[in-house]
Amino acid sequence: MARIFLFGIIFYLVYRLIFDLIFPVYKTTKKVRQQFNQMHENMQQQANSFQQNQSAPNPQQAKKSTAGEYIDFEEVKS
Repeated sequence: MARIFLFGIIFYLVYRLIFDLIFPVYKTTKKVRQQFNQMHENMQQQANSFQQNQSAPNPQQAKKSTAGEYIDFEEVKS
C-alpha cells in the first residue's frame, strides 16, 4: 500500500514538473525564436530595399546641376 502511495506521489511530482516548468519553458523558447527569426527577416527586407533605393539613382537627381547653387553658411563661435 505504501508503495502505491509513493509511486502516486512521484508520478504527481513528475507530472507537475513537466506541465508547470518544462512545457512552458519549451513554448516560450519556441515563441521567442519565431519572433527573433521574423525580426531578422524584416531587417533583411529593409536592408535589401534600402540597397535597391541607393543603387538605382533617380533620373531627376542625375540631371540636376549643383554648379552655381548658393549654400547658406553660418559661422559657429565657441
